[in-house]
Amino acid sequence: MWERAEMRGGRRSGSRTDFEVIPAVDIKGGRCVRLRRGCEHDVIFEGDDPVVAAERWLAEGARRLHVVDLDGALRRGRNLPIIESIVELAAGYSARVQVGGGVRSRDDVATLLKMGADRVIVGTIAIRDRELLKRLVEEFSDGIMVALDSLRGEVVVGGWKERTGLRTSVFARELEALGVKSLLFTNVEADGTLSGVDAAAIKEVVDAVGIPVVAAGGVSTLNDIRRIREAGASGVVIGSALYMGRIKLRDALREAME
Repeated sequence: MWERAEMRGGRRSGSRTDFEVIPAVDIKGGRCVRLRRGCEHDVIFEGDDPVVAAERWLAEGARRLHVVDLDGALRRGRNLPIIESIVELAAGYSARVQVGGGVRSRDDVATLLKMGADRVIVGTIAIRDRELLKRLVEEFSDGIMVALDSLRGEVVVGGWKERTGLRTSVFARELEALGVKSLLFTNVEADGTLSGVDAAAIKEVVDAVGIPVVAAGGVSTLNDIRRIREAGASGVVIGSALYMGRIKLRDALREAME
């Protein structure tokens, strides 16, 4: 058994960690899809039933899923019945589900948590309504995860189209000070591109805070997963690399344990 060591950023330095490999299940029009850089018209993968995709990753050993309601994010309805089915399926595997996309109110958060989601991801709220974010954190604690969508070190919102002028690492510290318990850092320029990860950008955010940081965007090889671990992240969300066959989930899970 490995001994716990001191916290360094979002990771325990010098110890075996519970580094998570988290398959993504993005839902659009009732189907499982992958978009390039979040552009709704640039679909690089389109499957069928998101529940079937979720079951595949769970059966292969995933202990957490990352589910995004793209229709909710685009204000084109919600996929709550599909999400509920995925959450129920995951419970049968003793796995957890984090859900994002279109979360705009306290009721949206409460609905997803009551459904059984382990944590709900909020993004624009964190920028535009700090008071609401503070109330959400006070009420739901670690049930709230904040998305840090970053473009060249700057936080972006509004479907990754709106620049904020906020340095990602600085904003991460502000969120931690508000009581946020976990962050999802996404390199939006690389998301869905299979172009590799920006380990330095991940490390900058990890080193800025003492809470877990999950990284996403650009993963295409097992070495990318290794670099994210070495940067100190607590986990990685993988989407396109799994769906396009670049990485096998069992290999990614093995890499997470080494």
